[in-house]
Amino acid sequence: MPWVYLLLAAAAFVLALKTNSPAILAVSLLAALGLMIAGVMSLLARRLDNTSRDVSVIIDPVELRRLREQAEARKLAAAATQPENTPR
Repeated sequence: MPWVYLLLAAAAFVLALKTNSPAILAVSLLAALGLMIAGVMSLLARRLDNTSRDVSVIIDPVELRRLREQAEARKLAAAATQPENTPR
């Protein structure tokens, strides 16, 4: 769909170059500007939508707290199994 906006903007610009009427010139230039802005914004929205994360994979706070507790328990277990290096 964004390419349709850009093609229509190009057609409106060609119409502005070919016309002899100042009213048609003004309308077609405004249409070309509006269609070009709509096309660029549509391209940007599509690109942003493709790079955004999936909302279903976001971790809720309860799950995040549980994962932190597991990581802390693993860290404490690893520290308890390592021998102490005490200087003499």
